[in-house]
Amino acid sequence: MLDVFNHFMPSPYFERLQKLAPTHAAATAFPRLRTLWNIDARLKLLDQFGDLQQVLSLANPPLEYLGSPADTPELARMANDGLADLCSRFPDRFPTFIASLPMNNIEASLAEIDRAVGELGAKGVQVFTNVAGAPLSEATFRPIFARMVAHDLPVWVHPMRGPQFSDYTTETASENEIWFTFGWPYETTACMTRLIYSGLFDEMPQLKIITHHMGGMIPYFAGRIGLGFRQIFFGTSEHNPGADTLKRPPAEYFKLLYADTALNGEVAATQCGHAYFGTAHCLFATDAPFDPEQGNILISNTIAAVNALPIDAAERECIFSGNARGLLKLQ
Repeated sequence: MLDVFNHFMPSPYFERLQKLAPTHAAATAFPRLRTLWNIDARLKLLDQFGDLQQVLSLANPPLEYLGSPADTPELARMANDGLADLCSRFPDRFPTFIASLPMNNIEASLAEIDRAVGELGAKGVQVFTNVAGAPLSEATFRPIFARMVAHDLPVWVHPMRGPQFSDYTTETASENEIWFTFGWPYETTACMTRLIYSGLFDEMPQLKIITHHMGGMIPYFAGRIGLGFRQIFFGTSEHNPGADTLKRPPAEYFKLLYADTALNGEVAATQCGHAYFGTAHCLFATDAPFDPEQGNILISNTIAAVNALPIDAAERECIFSGNARGLLKLQ
């Protein structure tokens, strides 16, 4: 099995993060989660699951929240060097990693992509659904996607939304952790929709995007993707006026996305996501180690959810490992 979306923080980077953002949850809560930053604890966790391997990626917060455009390139190098070192030391557990980028500095991000892929062995990059509040669909970020097409490697997209995103316009902060429970799936969905409607896939049909948490809300509201508000009144069953800028019907673009199985092990949700994206576009991922048992719950339950899918052994193997190895060009 190959887990394509889980998180780890190399010790030198984690120590720097705690100094840069002492009030952030990464500094106040993450120290309690030893499997997130202690390699011995992480290896002990993985030992419970046979030959399970992980593609490592950095955890929140995004680098652009930690420093200026002049500062974040050094943070990216520190994080990527640390993850690459773990992959070189423990290749049986960590065959590769995905690089973090200083997204508030595009030129530095492009240079870091080339360095991480060309010199460190990264097999993709992680970006967040917004860059300090700016949508990924802005033209500013187009070169990032173009560079990954040139490398023929995927872009991992992680949701980013905090308590400052209020639930209602009369309030200043989210309550009851709605920003996390439902805000993150919405962020992923909104981000993918904006990218699609911006014409990204028309410009770059070879682009590969891996969405966290099975595409957010996409599979569960698939019926709404093909029906626009203006279409009800001014279109036809075959024509959505809101999608006239696209070369194909909107639903076809959403099917181009790859989706991971990080759904906390919910069987019904996993089945719904699989039914929408299909075996070829589903990738095993757990979001470990973010659970009260240091990752044990997420890994165990996600394996069980994939095993519960009504598919044959060959398809299950594609989800557990084969699809990812093909996308990442791993032996």
